[in-house]
Amino acid sequence: MDYKAIAQQSAEQVLAYNQDLSGWKVVKTSDFYFPFEKKVTVSSKASKLFQGNLYRIEGVIPELPAHLSDFLYKSEHRVSWDKSLKAFNMIHKIDSDTLICHTITQSFAMGSISPRDFIDLVHIKHQDGNMDIISTRSVEFPGYPPTSHYIRGYNHPSGYVCSPLKENPAYSKLVVFVQTEMKGKLLASVIEKSMPSNLVSFFLNVKDGLKIHKAPIPALRSHHSMHSAVHKKK
Repeated sequence: MDYKAIAQQSAEQVLAYNQDLSGWKVVKTSDFYFPFEKKVTVSSKASKLFQGNLYRIEGVIPELPAHLSDFLYKSEHRVSWDKSLKAFNMIHKIDSDTLICHTITQSFAMGSISPRDFIDLVHIKHQDGNMDIISTRSVEFPGYPPTSHYIRGYNHPSGYVCSPLKENPAYSKLVVFVQTEMKGKLLASVIEKSMPSNLVSFFLNVKDGLKIHKAPIPALRSHHSMHSAVHKKK
């Protein structure tokens, strides 16, 4: 399997989602404001890849884009701040920009959606204008077949886009795309009802996690930064 080619394709797909502003329906906004009166907004549209939704989550994070993308890409503290996850482990490093990770989610929707696990290819790509794309897509990886302990979910091309906020370049505009196929025998209505709130909670987790794990500014952006994957659970 050509993981590098798949990673490049996934990053391009996430960039395309970011540039596509048509057809989105707002399904939830946060009850609080980030700086500059920017709410967290969750929108969705029908996915073209499976019978479910592609979600777009957008808001402002009071952190430099370089810090934010580095924080999201690294896995060592992920479980300590991302309350939706039970486990997050890098199982293979392809290069400094490309990882394969095994993720186990918590149950949610008051237990009606049981934990899932995912094997994801995670890749960070640096764009002009201090924009970083962190893409995630499920793959198969030797030694990590599905088990009887968890339903194996599947992330179609998903990820984060971190860029400087126009009003204040020291802050970041973060746009997250989630396109998760939960598998199992879940009703679509259960997922659609619970997912938006779960995604807003993820944004809050990021903001709180950055306060706890304040990282030094990455040295020169050598075209090799680091980033992390996104998954939502069922």
